[in-house]
Amino acid sequence: MLTAFYHPGYAAPLGKHVMPIRKFGLLAEGLRGASDVRLARPEPVAETDILRVHTRGYVDSVKSGEPRALAESQKFPWSPELYPSVCLTSGGCLAAARAALREGAGAALVSGFHHACADHGEGFCTFNGLIITADALLAAGEAQKIAVLDMDLHYGNGTAQLAAVRPYVFQVSIYGSDYWNNVAYRDVTTRQHEDGENHRSFALPAACDRATMLGVMEGALPLLADARCDLLLYQAGADPYFEDPYSPLALDHDDLLARDIRVFEFARAHGIPIAWVLAGGYTKDVSKVVRVHLNTFEAWRQVYGR
Repeated sequence: MLTAFYHPGYAAPLGKHVMPIRKFGLLAEGLRGASDVRLARPEPVAETDILRVHTRGYVDSVKSGEPRALAESQKFPWSPELYPSVCLTSGGCLAAARAALREGAGAALVSGFHHACADHGEGFCTFNGLIITADALLAAGEAQKIAVLDMDLHYGNGTAQLAAVRPYVFQVSIYGSDYWNNVAYRDVTTRQHEDGENHRSFALPAACDRATMLGVMEGALPLLADARCDLLLYQAGADPYFEDPYSPLALDHDDLLARDIRVFEFARAHGIPIAWVLAGGYTKDVSKVVRVHLNTFEAWRQVYGR
């Protein structure tokens, strides 16, 4: 039985925003009744957990809305519900990680918020739940080294910046669009990210198909094995999907299912507990985004149900 963490409070009011915040509720509905998935509500993370990662000035701005430019630096409209919602989303990520350490796998119906930096947000990402989770586990003595596999369409720049000063984190980002200073760079031939000792990246070319993607993954996954981590946090993005307005890639639902199957096969073969979050996805028909995310659960089922 897999535990997936969901809370209706994840969804802060965004108005008419490109981010389909309702997808998480739709995904929860799609999982209800599954015999092998149990939905559970997480507790919000404490402010002390957030302050290990983010500056006091930034955290206070998200709580109060002032200064407004900083509170909205992630490109979300500020509301009093924003701070409680992102405490819950980070709580979901942390709860999924703890479930994975106990049971081998866990999931959270949240984004990892991989663009969020220490002192500001970027790209629809307020607090970096991936690094908040890593720091909380380390502080509690529950893990000594945590790996992040980021397969959102966009490069996980915030996670990389935060990982650079955390030797107990190792990030691999496989991306089809770079991200820097709150700007996406669609053509990876014009801009690719610079790697560091514990954050490595692999660019997917425009029009990337399944064979190319899987080939890149075969070059990247051994780095995670070599890192010898206690836990793998997997950011499973829906925005590489070919109909996504931000995607230059040629990957359909079956291709992204194959991606997820390969990730779970890797984790199982190496005995690494895996917790995943569900990021991105801006296709106009939100049901197609939800299908990508439901397929991640199907991939888990195919690998761990064997």
